[in-house]
Amino acid sequence: MIHNLQGIHETVDYKADTQICLYYNKEAENYPPHWHPSFEVIMPVINDYRVVCGHNDYLIKEGEILVICPCILHELFAPATGERIIFQPGLNHIKLKELDLITPLLSPAILVTKEEYPQVYEHIHRLMLEIKDEYMNFTTYSEISIIAKFLEIFVDIGRNHKVFHQQDGDRDIHHQKEYMEKFLFITDYISNHFSENLTLEEVASLAGFSKYHFARLFKQYTNSSFYKFLNQKRIEYAKSLLLDPELAVTEVAVQSGFSSLSAFLRMFKQLNLCTPTEFRNMYDSQFQKTPASGKK
Repeated sequence: MIHNLQGIHETVDYKADTQICLYYNKEAENYPPHWHPSFEVIMPVINDYRVVCGHNDYLIKEGEILVICPCILHELFAPATGERIIFQPGLNHIKLKELDLITPLLSPAILVTKEEYPQVYEHIHRLMLEIKDEYMNFTTYSEISIIAKFLEIFVDIGRNHKVFHQQDGDRDIHHQKEYMEKFLFITDYISNHFSENLTLEEVASLAGFSKYHFARLFKQYTNSSFYKFLNQKRIEYAKSLLLDPELAVTEVAVQSGFSSLSAFLRMFKQLNLCTPTEFRNMYDSQFQKTPASGKK
């Protein structure tokens, strides 16, 4: 259940002294558009489940796994009967460069099915059941075990994502490893400097590539263009700033790294289907300030 919903911002009800939350949900209840800084993983066990996330509408069949990225607005629609695992792990306290590399591959969400991920589907499905059992029988080191299993799901998805099988046929393993290390460095650099006036030329030079070669490789390794990746980082940060009602939208734009208010407004609406002011109003809505009584 959504225990703490203020406007559209959910404060995840983590288990005490942990960064993990899991529900075995049987409720025939829809949940309104909301977002939170944790990942969310949904796996129907009985009957299908529908999720609207970003610009996409997902009908998740029994046993399929939907992984939703942090800070993505999503809405849940339940059938009249059914059961599903809803898992929310917070990884903000874990600093791994590879997380910044895989997140854009998943964004806004990724659906793991037998058809799309035949080599790893069964393993990921089993890991989700193990995460559920570990959470329900919580004991010493359970949080470590659960986070380890979730990161293992990322490894499976990352190593089997179609993007990594579209590389030049003549590139050997040594160069693949070298390029991967470079892009781990680059994504980490962007995550730490997104509020600055970064340009494609500057970052390409930092990586040691021409801007054209860099742009092609960046798309290949992140499934995103350089500027889309940069703007997603900026908008993610802007959302957190907008929760402060005392901060003007113009100041939010500046602190997030946008050179103009118009550019900020355009990009925010493109990624969130609403303006920053509408987003803030949804958060501040008096109608939704009372904590909800039922989710997940």
